[in-house]
Amino acid sequence: MLNQGRLRVSVVGGSGYAGGELLRILLGHPRVQVQQVTSNRQAGQPVTLSHPNLRGLTSLTFVRAEEIGDCDLLFLALPNGESMQSMEMWMTRAERVIDLGADFRLRSAEEWTAWYGTEHAAPHLLPHFTYGVPEISADQIRNARHVAGPGCEAIVSILCLYPLVRRGILKPDPIIIDAKMGSSQAGHAPTDASHHPERAGAVRSYKPTGHRHAAEIQQVFRNVGLPSSVCISATAVEMVRGVLVTIHGFAHQDLTEQELWRAFRSEYSGKPFVRIVKQTQGLYRYPEPKILQGTNYCEIGFEKERRSDRVVILGAIDNLVKGTSGNGVQCMNLMCGFPETMGLEFPGLHPV
Repeated sequence: MLNQGRLRVSVVGGSGYAGGELLRILLGHPRVQVQQVTSNRQAGQPVTLSHPNLRGLTSLTFVRAEEIGDCDLLFLALPNGESMQSMEMWMTRAERVIDLGADFRLRSAEEWTAWYGTEHAAPHLLPHFTYGVPEISADQIRNARHVAGPGCEAIVSILCLYPLVRRGILKPDPIIIDAKMGSSQAGHAPTDASHHPERAGAVRSYKPTGHRHAAEIQQVFRNVGLPSSVCISATAVEMVRGVLVTIHGFAHQDLTEQELWRAFRSEYSGKPFVRIVKQTQGLYRYPEPKILQGTNYCEIGFEKERRSDRVVILGAIDNLVKGTSGNGVQCMNLMCGFPETMGLEFPGLHPV
């Protein structure tokens, strides 16, 4: 447990969407003082130039990465492949480091190369990082000094599947994940695909096979002795924030929906950011990303098909909060001995 002073936190890569969401949460955290925020491209400019929603909340200006001084905890919100280039240096700046990118999520350099197509620049540091899913690894995160935040498709899929795979309810093969993604998942940098005439109205399959986050999901299950084959298909849809996964698995034997209820309730009882949503009436009978915008919640629903052994699990998150920055702050709270929900209490809006 840290002393009662404020935790000095800096953010590397603060001009993007994940960095902006991280700042929004940290600026409202009662135990945090945001010390520095980097953006080489916007160095010297006010943080609020990139994040106008933070007007009146901060007078910080962006600094260059090399200007980062010592702090208590450092967040890295950099594009994939960048943090590993300088991680040894970042580790000298803070006792605790949380990397929101992909660089330290996988446990082996060979697996990184297989999925990302490049050599890992710091393979000797991979064992130093704890994979940060608080709902299943809280004790490890509390004792960690370095945490790798999961990918957004990965964390919602892991939370949906973990209770069923761990209890042997689902067959390990096949597990098929259909992920529908909002545009902010692609990041802040503009591309041809994000150009408004091309992106508006889109329901676009952009990764039907070979999605990198499958490696993270399979790794989590291997770590508890449950190898499984996970296949992801990803589709871009016309929303800014949010992920909805529809997961198809197959049960080992006949089971009832009551057994599914018991598995989820047993696993997530007392877990503040997982909500089981399966209602018989109303518009929002199953999880929907729309009503989770700005929140750190993961909502999970399910249905057992009556005439087969197929089980459908549905999961929804805000990709910028529970899928990235909010989950990182949740890990920070565990690492620093703060209440797990501190700074993350926003319940969402309706209507949106």
